[in-house]
Amino acid sequence: MAGKGSKNIEFVDQNQERKDYRKARFKDVLDGSLLTRDNVVSQLPFVLFLTFLLVIYIGNRYHAERVIRQSLKLQTELKELRASSISTASELEYLSNQSQVARLVEQRNIGLKYSDRPPIKIDSNRSRKKR
Repeated sequence: MAGKGSKNIEFVDQNQERKDYRKARFKDVLDGSLLTRDNVVSQLPFVLFLTFLLVIYIGNRYHAERVIRQSLKLQTELKELRASSISTASELEYLSNQSQVARLVEQRNIGLKYSDRPPIKIDSNRSRKKR
């Protein structure tokens, strides 16, 4: 039979098993030995995947906020341009009135005069027959 110095392979060393599954202490976190344990190393791909998802999530949120700010800015600009368009159209309609045109011609001394005779229609067929 085996002597006292030989080890039995069938039995697991209880100290080794306790050492692998002991609770993490603050000292283990600071010296980095927590990250070298087998159970932590086996979960590393999952942790990296979660980190990647977190970065994508944060980036997506910043992008969405930027798009919302830009949309609000464009809506405000659209309202201002619509108001400007309405006021310009109103001013153009006012200036195109016959009385306003006559007043502007008189103010600027262009030399045009208002005709007292109404306009006549020129018939192109009639002018050809006279020739």
